[in-house]
Amino acid sequence: MNVQTERKIILDTETTGMSSSGHPYEGHNIIEIGAVEMINRELTGNLFHVYINPKRSVDPKAFEIHKISDNFLKDKPTFSEIVDDFVDFIRNSELIIHNASFDVGFINHELSRIEYSFCSIKKICRITDTLKIARSLFPGKKNSLDALCDRYHIDRSKRSVHSAILDAKILSEIYKLMTGGQISFNFDHDLEKKENFLNQYYFQRKRKRTRESLVIYANSKEQYCHEFILNTIEKKIGKKTLWRKNKNF
Repeated sequence: MNVQTERKIILDTETTGMSSSGHPYEGHNIIEIGAVEMINRELTGNLFHVYINPKRSVDPKAFEIHKISDNFLKDKPTFSEIVDDFVDFIRNSELIIHNASFDVGFINHELSRIEYSFCSIKKICRITDTLKIARSLFPGKKNSLDALCDRYHIDRSKRSVHSAILDAKILSEIYKLMTGGQISFNFDHDLEKKENFLNQYYFQRKRKRTRESLVIYANSKEQYCHEFILNTIEKKIGKKTLWRKNKNF
């Protein structure tokens, strides 16, 4: 069997603030990058974490969010001093980012500002926006990082302030749950539609079985969450789900 390696980098940033008009990055800079490596859906322990001297002051509103002060940043490296290590870390990976347009916009802005050899990280990696995934799974719902933590019962007690590296680690858990199929349903809507959606979601993700296919089995936690969802659905609709009726699935 040909074993494939799927390398993903879950990333978040903190900034000096954001522009109230035009592009969010205009007049502002990145002050923290946090990124963790995931291979074949498991965190490896390999990470990239750095604080950056933006050569400007942090806006008061931004400071209230992340508590990263000008004094703390004054002896930190500049973006130009860390950019090569950062690029090497994310190169040829799939970047997983929540509200990717914000972080990618800032990163590309920093690359342009220092006149780097390229000005778009899309040249070296693919980008997946977990906010778009969340909105497709939970239309009309709040899909912030906090809201998703609550929905998936992920501990966010340490998230009293924003931290790029902490948020990247939290997002890695959310991403695995969202793409693994354990979906929290709102039973105020039509349950049959939710059940059909669940089955469609799995069928879409099921690869054609070939001799070269890589099969990744759910771990015990994922299996437990999945069974919990099925039990909850069956209790509400009073019959077995299509999932359990289909012997070949």
